[in-house]
Amino acid sequence: MYLRHLDLRDFRSWHELSLDLTPGVTVFSGRNGFGKTNIVEAIGYMAHLSSHRVPSDQPLIRSGAANARISTTTVNDGRELTSHLLIKAQGANQAQINRTRLKSPRELLGVLHTVLFAPEDLALVKGEPAERRRFMDDLIAIRTPRLAGVKADYDKIMRQRNALLKNSGFDLRRGYDHPDGASALTTLDVWDAQLASHGSQVIAARLSLIDELAPLIHDAYSAIAPESRPASVYYSSTVDDAVRQLSGESTRDPQVIEAAMLSELGRRRRNEIERGLTLVGPHRDDLHLILGEEPAKGFASHGESWSFALSLHLAEFQLLSAQGSDPVLILDDVFAELDTKRRQRLVHVAEQAEQVLITAAVGDDLPGNLADAVAARYRIDMVDRVSRIEEA
Repeated sequence: MYLRHLDLRDFRSWHELSLDLTPGVTVFSGRNGFGKTNIVEAIGYMAHLSSHRVPSDQPLIRSGAANARISTTTVNDGRELTSHLLIKAQGANQAQINRTRLKSPRELLGVLHTVLFAPEDLALVKGEPAERRRFMDDLIAIRTPRLAGVKADYDKIMRQRNALLKNSGFDLRRGYDHPDGASALTTLDVWDAQLASHGSQVIAARLSLIDELAPLIHDAYSAIAPESRPASVYYSSTVDDAVRQLSGESTRDPQVIEAAMLSELGRRRRNEIERGLTLVGPHRDDLHLILGEEPAKGFASHGESWSFALSLHLAEFQLLSAQGSDPVLILDDVFAELDTKRRQRLVHVAEQAEQVLITAAVGDDLPGNLADAVAARYRIDMVDRVSRIEEA
Protein backbone atom coordinates (compact mmCIF):
# COMPACT_ATOMS: atom_id res chain seq x y z
CA MET A 1 0.00 0.00 0.00
CA TYR A 2 1.20 3.50 -0.76
CA LEU A 3 -0.08 7.06 -0.98
CA ARG A 4 0.15 8.44 -4.53
CA HIS A 5 -1.25 11.93 -3.99
CA LEU A 6 -2.10 14.29 -1.15
CA ASP A 7 -4.13 17.51 -1.30
CA LEU A 8 -4.64 19.82 1.67
CA ARG A 9 -6.72 22.94 2.03
CA ASP A 10 -6.78 25.02 5.20
CA PHE A 11 -5.34 22.18 7.25
CA ARG A 12 -3.27 23.52 10.14
CA SER A 13 -0.71 25.94 8.65
CA TRP A 14 -1.32 24.85 5.06
CA HIS A 15 -3.62 27.06 2.99
CA GLU A 16 -3.12 24.80 -0.02
CA LEU A 17 -0.84 21.87 -0.73
CA SER A 18 -0.76 19.43 -3.64
CA LEU A 19 1.85 16.71 -3.47
CA ASP A 20 2.63 13.64 -5.59
CA LEU A 21 4.23 10.75 -3.73
CA THR A 22 5.88 7.49 -4.73
CA PRO A 23 6.74 4.18 -3.07
CA GLY A 24 9.98 4.11 -1.15
CA VAL A 25 11.38 6.60 1.34
CA THR A 26 10.27 10.25 1.20
CA VAL A 27 11.79 12.85 3.51
CA PHE A 28 10.27 16.19 4.51
CA SER A 29 12.83 18.49 6.10
CA GLY A 30 12.52 21.98 7.48
CA ARG A 31 12.82 23.99 10.63
CA ASN A 32 10.42 23.31 13.47
CA GLY A 33 7.14 25.20 13.15
CA PHE A 34 7.12 25.33 9.36
CA GLY A 35 4.49 22.62 8.83
CA LYS A 36 6.25 19.34 8.07
CA THR A 37 4.52 17.45 10.88
CA ASN A 38 1.19 18.91 9.72
CA ILE A 39 1.60 16.98 6.46
CA VAL A 40 2.00 13.57 8.07
CA GLU A 41 -0.63 14.43 10.68
CA ALA A 42 -3.14 14.91 7.85
CA ILE A 43 -2.21 11.53 6.37
CA GLY A 44 -2.57 9.86 9.74
CA TYR A 45 -5.93 11.54 10.25
CA MET A 46 -7.25 10.02 7.02
CA ALA A 47 -6.23 6.58 8.27
CA HIS A 48 -7.54 6.85 11.84
CA LEU A 49 -9.98 9.81 11.81
CA SER A 50 -8.02 11.18 14.74
CA SER A 51 -4.82 13.13 15.29
CA HIS A 52 -1.78 11.88 17.18
CA ARG A 53 -1.27 15.41 18.51
CA VAL A 54 -4.64 16.78 19.65
CA PRO A 55 -7.88 15.18 20.91
CA SER A 56 -10.31 17.38 18.93
CA ASP A 57 -10.71 18.58 15.34
CA GLN A 58 -10.83 22.33 15.91
CA PRO A 59 -7.03 22.86 15.99
CA LEU A 60 -6.77 21.12 12.61
CA ILE A 61 -8.63 23.93 10.83
CA ARG A 62 -6.44 26.83 9.76
CA SER A 63 -7.09 30.01 11.71
CA GLY A 64 -9.84 32.03 10.06
CA ALA A 65 -11.11 29.18 7.88
CA ALA A 66 -14.55 27.57 8.16
CA ASN A 67 -13.28 24.05 7.46
CA ALA A 68 -10.29 22.00 6.37
CA ARG A 69 -10.07 19.46 3.57
CA ILE A 70 -7.85 16.43 3.14
CA SER A 71 -7.79 14.42 -0.09
CA THR A 72 -5.68 11.31 -0.59
CA THR A 73 -5.22 8.84 -3.43
CA THR A 74 -4.22 5.42 -2.13
CA VAL A 75 -2.93 2.52 -4.23
CA ASN A 76 -3.38 -0.98 -2.81
CA ASP A 77 -2.55 -4.03 -4.94
CA GLY A 78 -3.09 -1.98 -8.08
CA ARG A 79 -6.47 -0.64 -6.97
CA GLU A 80 -6.65 3.14 -6.67
CA LEU A 81 -9.09 5.00 -4.42
CA THR A 82 -9.36 8.75 -3.86
CA SER A 83 -10.78 9.80 -0.50
CA HIS A 84 -11.96 13.26 0.49
CA LEU A 85 -12.62 14.46 4.03
CA LEU A 86 -14.11 17.81 4.98
CA ILE A 87 -13.36 18.73 8.59
CA LYS A 88 -15.93 21.28 9.71
CA ALA A 89 -15.72 23.82 12.51
CA GLN A 90 -19.49 23.52 12.95
CA GLY A 91 -21.51 20.38 12.29
CA ALA A 92 -20.54 16.86 11.29
CA ASN A 93 -17.54 16.14 9.08
CA GLN A 94 -18.25 14.92 5.55
CA ALA A 95 -16.48 12.22 3.54
CA GLN A 96 -16.38 10.92 -0.02
CA ILE A 97 -14.66 8.09 -1.88
CA ASN A 98 -14.09 8.85 -5.55
CA ARG A 99 -17.41 10.50 -6.46
CA THR A 100 -19.56 8.74 -3.86
CA ARG A 101 -20.70 10.66 -0.80
CA LEU A 102 -20.47 8.54 2.35
CA LYS A 103 -23.05 8.35 5.11
CA SER A 104 -20.33 8.68 7.74
CA PRO A 105 -16.59 9.47 7.70
CA ARG A 106 -16.12 6.14 9.47
CA GLU A 107 -16.59 4.49 6.09
CA LEU A 108 -13.12 5.80 5.18
CA LEU A 109 -11.54 3.49 7.75
CA GLY A 110 -9.64 0.70 6.07
CA VAL A 111 -8.90 2.55 2.83
CA LEU A 112 -5.52 3.80 4.09
CA HIS A 113 -3.44 2.03 6.74
CA THR A 114 -0.64 3.87 8.53
CA VAL A 115 1.66 3.17 11.44
CA LEU A 116 3.15 6.30 12.96
CA PHE A 117 6.16 6.74 15.24
CA ALA A 118 6.37 10.15 16.92
CA PRO A 119 7.87 11.78 20.03
CA GLU A 120 4.37 11.69 21.54
CA ASP A 121 4.66 7.89 21.71
CA LEU A 122 6.28 8.08 25.14
CA ALA A 123 2.80 8.89 26.45
CA LEU A 124 1.82 5.30 25.63
CA VAL A 125 4.16 4.19 28.40
CA LYS A 126 4.34 7.16 30.74
CA GLY A 127 0.90 8.67 30.17
CA GLU A 128 -2.62 8.00 31.36
CA PRO A 129 -4.73 4.92 30.44
CA ALA A 130 -6.64 6.97 27.86
CA GLU A 131 -3.51 6.98 25.66
CA ARG A 132 -3.29 3.20 25.68
CA ARG A 133 -7.05 2.80 25.14
CA ARG A 134 -6.82 5.01 22.07
CA PHE A 135 -3.91 2.94 20.75
CA MET A 136 -6.04 -0.21 20.97
CA ASP A 137 -9.21 1.38 19.60
CA ASP A 138 -7.46 2.97 16.62
CA LEU A 139 -5.96 -0.37 15.63
CA ILE A 140 -9.27 -2.18 16.11
CA ALA A 141 -11.03 0.42 13.93
CA ILE A 142 -8.53 -0.07 11.12
CA ARG A 143 -8.87 -3.86 11.19
CA THR A 144 -12.64 -3.96 11.81
CA PRO A 145 -14.20 -0.61 10.78
CA ARG A 146 -17.64 -1.63 12.09
CA LEU A 147 -16.29 -1.52 15.62
CA ALA A 148 -15.37 2.13 15.23
CA GLY A 149 -19.09 2.82 15.05
CA VAL A 150 -19.72 0.65 18.10
CA LYS A 151 -17.11 2.59 20.08
CA ALA A 152 -18.51 5.95 18.93
CA ASP A 153 -22.02 4.88 19.95
CA TYR A 154 -20.70 3.69 23.31
CA ASP A 155 -19.10 7.08 23.96
CA LYS A 156 -22.35 8.86 23.10
CA ILE A 157 -24.39 6.58 25.37
CA MET A 158 -21.92 7.09 28.21
CA ARG A 159 -22.14 10.87 27.91
CA GLN A 160 -25.94 10.77 28.02
CA ARG A 161 -25.87 8.36 30.95
CA ASN A 162 -23.43 10.62 32.80
CA ALA A 163 -25.72 13.59 32.18
CA LEU A 164 -28.62 11.66 33.73
CA LEU A 165 -26.53 10.64 36.75
CA LYS A 166 -25.31 14.19 37.27
CA ASN A 167 -28.52 16.12 36.63
CA SER A 168 -31.11 13.72 38.05
CA GLY A 169 -29.32 12.47 41.14
CA PHE A 170 -32.05 13.70 43.48
CA ASP A 171 -34.78 11.86 41.57
CA LEU A 172 -32.65 8.75 41.18
CA ARG A 173 -32.23 8.55 44.96
CA ARG A 174 -36.00 8.63 45.49
CA GLY A 175 -36.35 5.07 44.26
CA TYR A 176 -38.97 3.27 42.19
CA ASP A 177 -41.76 4.00 44.71
CA HIS A 178 -41.76 7.70 43.81
CA PRO A 179 -43.11 8.71 40.36
CA ASP A 180 -40.14 10.96 39.55
CA GLY A 181 -37.72 8.40 40.93
CA ALA A 182 -39.29 5.58 38.94
CA SER A 183 -39.11 7.64 35.73
CA ALA A 184 -35.44 8.50 36.23
CA LEU A 185 -34.49 4.96 37.22
CA THR A 186 -36.35 3.45 34.27
CA THR A 187 -34.38 5.75 31.97
CA LEU A 188 -31.18 4.67 33.72
CA ASP A 189 -32.13 1.02 33.15
CA VAL A 190 -32.42 1.73 29.43
CA TRP A 191 -29.00 3.40 29.35
CA ASP A 192 -27.53 0.50 31.32
CA ALA A 193 -28.73 -2.00 28.73
CA GLN A 194 -27.35 0.02 25.83
CA LEU A 195 -24.08 0.73 27.61
CA ALA A 196 -23.56 -2.97 28.36
CA SER A 197 -24.47 -4.02 24.81
CA HIS A 198 -21.94 -1.68 23.19
CA GLY A 199 -19.32 -1.79 25.95
CA SER A 200 -19.13 -5.58 25.89
CA GLN A 201 -18.25 -5.50 22.18
CA VAL A 202 -15.49 -2.96 22.81
CA ILE A 203 -14.01 -5.02 25.67
CA ALA A 204 -14.20 -8.28 23.69
CA ALA A 205 -12.47 -6.66 20.71
CA ARG A 206 -9.69 -5.25 22.90
CA LEU A 207 -9.10 -8.60 24.60
CA SER A 208 -8.91 -10.39 21.24
CA LEU A 209 -6.52 -7.74 19.92
CA ILE A 210 -4.18 -8.11 22.88
CA ASP A 211 -4.21 -11.89 22.43
CA GLU A 212 -2.61 -11.26 19.02
CA LEU A 213 -0.41 -8.32 19.98
CA ALA A 214 1.11 -9.64 23.22
CA PRO A 215 3.59 -12.12 21.70
CA LEU A 216 4.53 -9.63 18.97
CA ILE A 217 5.23 -6.93 21.57
CA HIS A 218 7.33 -9.36 23.63
CA ASP A 219 9.44 -10.35 20.63
CA ALA A 220 9.83 -6.79 19.36
CA TYR A 221 11.02 -5.57 22.75
CA SER A 222 13.49 -8.44 23.02
CA ALA A 223 14.95 -7.48 19.65
CA ILE A 224 15.25 -3.79 20.56
CA ALA A 225 16.53 -4.25 24.11
CA PRO A 226 17.83 -7.83 24.53
CA GLU A 227 19.71 -6.87 27.68
CA SER A 228 16.56 -5.58 29.39
CA ARG A 229 13.87 -7.38 31.37
CA PRO A 230 11.21 -9.20 29.31
CA ALA A 231 8.20 -7.17 28.26
CA SER A 232 4.61 -8.29 28.63
CA VAL A 233 1.16 -6.73 28.44
CA TYR A 234 -2.26 -7.52 29.80
CA TYR A 235 -5.68 -5.90 29.67
CA SER A 236 -7.63 -5.17 32.83
CA SER A 237 -11.31 -4.28 32.94
CA THR A 238 -13.81 -3.04 35.50
CA VAL A 239 -15.83 -6.19 34.81
CA ASP A 240 -13.07 -8.79 35.25
CA ASP A 241 -14.36 -10.05 38.61
CA ALA A 242 -17.96 -10.19 37.39
CA VAL A 243 -16.88 -12.13 34.29
CA ARG A 244 -15.05 -14.70 36.41
CA GLN A 245 -18.08 -15.10 38.67
CA LEU A 246 -20.25 -15.83 35.64
CA SER A 247 -17.93 -18.02 33.60
CA GLY A 248 -15.23 -19.09 36.01
CA GLU A 249 -12.52 -17.77 33.67
CA SER A 250 -11.57 -14.95 31.35
CA THR A 251 -13.60 -14.87 28.14
CA ARG A 252 -13.86 -13.02 24.86
CA ASP A 253 -17.57 -13.80 24.47
CA PRO A 254 -19.45 -10.45 24.19
CA GLN A 255 -22.64 -12.00 25.61
CA VAL A 256 -20.90 -13.12 28.80
CA ILE A 257 -19.16 -9.76 29.11
CA GLU A 258 -22.48 -7.97 28.56
CA ALA A 259 -24.12 -9.95 31.38
CA ALA A 260 -21.14 -9.25 33.64
CA MET A 261 -21.28 -5.54 32.84
CA LEU A 262 -24.99 -5.37 33.66
CA SER A 263 -24.31 -7.15 36.94
CA GLU A 264 -21.50 -4.75 37.84
CA LEU A 265 -23.59 -1.71 36.87
CA GLY A 266 -26.29 -2.94 39.22
CA ARG A 267 -23.82 -3.56 42.02
CA ARG A 268 -22.27 -0.10 41.73
CA ARG A 269 -25.44 1.86 40.95
CA ARG A 270 -25.68 3.56 44.33
CA ASN A 271 -22.04 4.67 44.10
CA GLU A 272 -22.54 5.97 40.57
CA ILE A 273 -25.61 7.96 41.58
CA GLU A 274 -23.71 9.50 44.48
CA ARG A 275 -20.78 10.47 42.28
CA GLY A 276 -22.80 11.38 39.19
CA LEU A 277 -20.43 9.37 37.01
CA THR A 278 -20.30 6.08 35.10
CA LEU A 279 -17.75 3.89 36.88
CA VAL A 280 -18.14 0.67 34.89
CA GLY A 281 -17.14 0.06 31.29
CA PRO A 282 -14.27 0.09 28.79
CA HIS A 283 -13.70 3.83 29.32
CA ARG A 284 -12.22 2.89 32.72
CA ASP A 285 -10.05 0.00 31.51
CA ASP A 286 -6.30 -0.08 30.88
CA LEU A 287 -3.60 -1.88 28.96
CA HIS A 288 -0.85 -2.65 31.47
CA LEU A 289 2.75 -2.62 30.23
CA ILE A 290 5.07 -4.78 32.34
CA LEU A 291 8.86 -5.10 32.44
CA GLY A 292 9.89 -8.17 34.35
CA GLU A 293 7.61 -8.05 37.38
CA GLU A 294 7.11 -4.28 37.52
CA PRO A 295 4.91 -1.84 35.60
CA ALA A 296 6.82 0.10 32.95
CA LYS A 297 5.12 3.30 34.04
CA GLY A 298 7.08 4.68 36.94
CA PHE A 299 9.74 1.96 36.92
CA ALA A 300 11.19 1.94 33.38
CA SER A 301 14.16 4.09 32.45
CA HIS A 302 13.87 6.60 29.61
CA GLY A 303 15.50 4.14 27.21
CA GLU A 304 13.28 1.29 28.32
CA SER A 305 10.20 3.47 27.92
CA TRP A 306 11.23 4.34 24.36
CA SER A 307 11.88 0.66 23.62
CA PHE A 308 8.42 -0.28 24.89
CA ALA A 309 6.76 2.47 22.85
CA LEU A 310 8.60 1.33 19.73
CA SER A 311 7.62 -2.29 20.46
CA LEU A 312 3.93 -1.39 20.50
CA HIS A 313 4.14 0.15 17.04
CA LEU A 314 6.41 -2.57 15.67
CA ALA A 315 3.80 -5.10 16.75
CA GLU A 316 1.10 -2.94 15.16
CA PHE A 317 3.05 -2.86 11.89
CA GLN A 318 3.47 -6.65 11.87
CA LEU A 319 -0.21 -7.23 12.62
CA LEU A 320 -1.41 -4.96 9.82
CA SER A 321 1.17 -6.32 7.37
CA ALA A 322 -0.07 -9.84 8.05
CA GLN A 323 -3.48 -8.79 6.68
CA GLY A 324 -2.07 -8.61 3.16
CA SER A 325 -0.40 -5.25 2.53
CA ASP A 326 2.13 -3.16 4.40
CA PRO A 327 0.78 0.01 5.99
CA VAL A 328 2.39 3.33 5.14
CA LEU A 329 5.11 3.87 7.74
CA ILE A 330 5.33 7.43 9.12
CA LEU A 331 8.36 8.50 11.15
CA ASP A 332 7.63 11.95 12.55
CA ASP A 333 10.82 13.59 13.83
CA VAL A 334 11.61 10.43 15.74
CA PHE A 335 15.22 9.61 14.85
CA ALA A 336 16.52 12.56 16.85
CA GLU A 337 14.95 10.95 19.94
CA LEU A 338 16.59 7.53 19.51
CA ASP A 339 20.00 6.07 20.19
CA THR A 340 21.90 4.10 17.55
CA LYS A 341 20.48 0.71 18.52
CA ARG A 342 16.87 1.83 18.38
CA ARG A 343 17.47 3.67 15.11
CA GLN A 344 18.79 0.46 13.56
CA ARG A 345 15.73 -1.50 14.64
CA LEU A 346 13.44 1.14 13.19
CA VAL A 347 15.42 1.20 9.95
CA HIS A 348 14.99 -2.58 9.71
CA VAL A 349 11.20 -2.12 9.81
CA ALA A 350 11.37 0.79 7.36
CA GLU A 351 13.18 -1.41 4.86
CA GLN A 352 10.20 -3.77 4.83
CA ALA A 353 7.56 -1.11 4.15
CA GLU A 354 6.38 -0.23 0.66
CA GLN A 355 6.27 3.47 1.53
CA VAL A 356 7.98 5.41 4.32
CA LEU A 357 7.33 9.09 5.07
CA ILE A 358 9.89 10.81 7.30
CA THR A 359 10.01 14.28 8.84
CA ALA A 360 13.29 15.64 10.13
CA ALA A 361 14.51 19.09 11.08
CA VAL A 362 17.89 18.40 9.49
CA GLY A 363 19.18 15.67 7.23
CA ASP A 364 21.79 14.65 9.80
CA ASP A 365 19.00 13.16 11.91
CA LEU A 366 18.64 10.31 9.41
CA PRO A 367 20.67 7.13 9.87
CA GLY A 368 23.19 6.73 7.07
CA ASN A 369 21.86 3.37 5.90
CA LEU A 370 18.36 4.84 5.51
CA ALA A 371 19.50 8.11 3.92
CA ASP A 372 20.98 6.08 1.06
CA ALA A 373 17.51 4.65 0.33
CA VAL A 374 15.72 8.01 0.04
CA ALA A 375 13.72 8.19 -3.19
CA ALA A 376 12.44 11.75 -2.77
CA ARG A 377 13.35 14.65 -0.51
CA TYR A 378 11.32 17.77 0.07
CA ARG A 379 12.26 20.95 1.87
CA ILE A 380 9.70 23.20 3.52
CA ASP A 381 10.85 26.75 2.90
CA MET A 382 10.94 29.49 5.47
CA VAL A 383 9.38 32.01 3.06
CA ASP A 384 6.00 31.34 4.60
CA ARG A 385 4.28 28.43 6.28
CA VAL A 386 1.45 27.79 3.90
CA SER A 387 3.00 27.28 0.50
CA ARG A 388 6.16 26.63 -1.38
CA ILE A 389 7.30 23.12 -0.82
CA GLU A 390 10.14 22.19 -3.14
CA GLU A 391 11.95 19.02 -4.02
CA ALA A 392 15.47 19.37 -2.74
